[in-house]
Amino acid sequence: MPLINKTRIHNVVPGTSSDLTRLRTAITAFFALDGFLFAGWVVRIPAIKQQTGASASDLGLALLGVSAGAVLTMTLTGRLCRRYGSHQVTVVCAVLLSLSVALPPLTHSVLALGAVLLIFGAAYGGINVAFNSAAVVLVTALRRPIMPSFHAAFSLGGMVGAGLGALVAASLSPTRHLLGLAVIGLLVTAVAGRTLLRHEPPTPAADPTREGDRSPRRLHGRTRGLVFVFGLIALCTAYGEGAMADWGALHLEQDLDASPGVAAVGYSCFALAMTIGRLSGTALLERLGHGRTVVAGGATAAAGMLLGSLAPSLWAALLGFAVTGLGLANLFPVAVERAGTLAGPSGVAMASTFGYGGMLLGPPAIGFMADWLSLPVALTSVAVLAAIATLIGVATRRATPN
Repeated sequence: MPLINKTRIHNVVPGTSSDLTRLRTAITAFFALDGFLFAGWVVRIPAIKQQTGASASDLGLALLGVSAGAVLTMTLTGRLCRRYGSHQVTVVCAVLLSLSVALPPLTHSVLALGAVLLIFGAAYGGINVAFNSAAVVLVTALRRPIMPSFHAAFSLGGMVGAGLGALVAASLSPTRHLLGLAVIGLLVTAVAGRTLLRHEPPTPAADPTREGDRSPRRLHGRTRGLVFVFGLIALCTAYGEGAMADWGALHLEQDLDASPGVAAVGYSCFALAMTIGRLSGTALLERLGHGRTVVAGGATAAAGMLLGSLAPSLWAALLGFAVTGLGLANLFPVAVERAGTLAGPSGVAMASTFGYGGMLLGPPAIGFMADWLSLPVALTSVAVLAAIATLIGVATRRATPN
């Protein structure tokens, strides 16, 4: 069906605020569900590794299925959103994600695990592009920079999913745990999906040139260049997230003699600070604008990571991790929103692909640099990329509207 029939249904006019509120609630639910399901799977990886008899290298290859599925699907999802609508694609991907999260415990070989993780990764990548595209349209319609609130919901969902996994790990098998998550996912999808399917993406009547435009737009010229730039910001941010998740605790334990329990607190400090930063992101964007937020966030993250990686004491490093989380918190949401505003779902897909690529690049890059130099020095690359994001923000402040 042509896009013109998908976006003509209704424009944003006075009297539709309740519809927009319902849409915002539904989209927020899908962001939270995504983080919840993904975290639930992650905490059961050790048990599934043991179940399949996989070595560390075999497990690494199987986990590439998640990455490969996500990257391959993201670009395709942008096209599907333009053709069928981001709401419809979000619901379909949520169903697939909910079903596929229950599959890993059913496998008994590395090959089978890799195959089901390819499906899981495809659903994960697809829903990220779809609900970000839906969120960009709603942000434009509301004319408020609420994008960070959606990503805060993802972070909160992840914290709940990880916490629940830790609580039930001793009492429930991976099969029962992830099957329960699948049921929860399908129930949330049934409730929130009904709202999405009943409401077409809103189109601001007074600003038809922005996201939600009735005619498909192609990425070319200046627009492609700007979307590429916002993709680089997403990459720089996600690189730091991936590095902190995989190497932060090891740095505290190995280089600062922290106990395993205290070392685990390091990533919690980072994740909690990022969540707080995103919850306050709308107020920050309204006060500073997108460009200044990127500049301030990148500079804060760079300073925080220099402290976190090079500090001689444990508590200074923990403070650095928290400051890094605050700095990085809103860079990815801003990058995705700006890319989507400029180029619709195709822009969201490109920025998301760059971001996911950064998350994949971070951990192995840190590992190689740690072998060549040291882990603290390797972690300073997070600060370097945050500084690059800052410079990009300075360079593009006049090139893009706030």
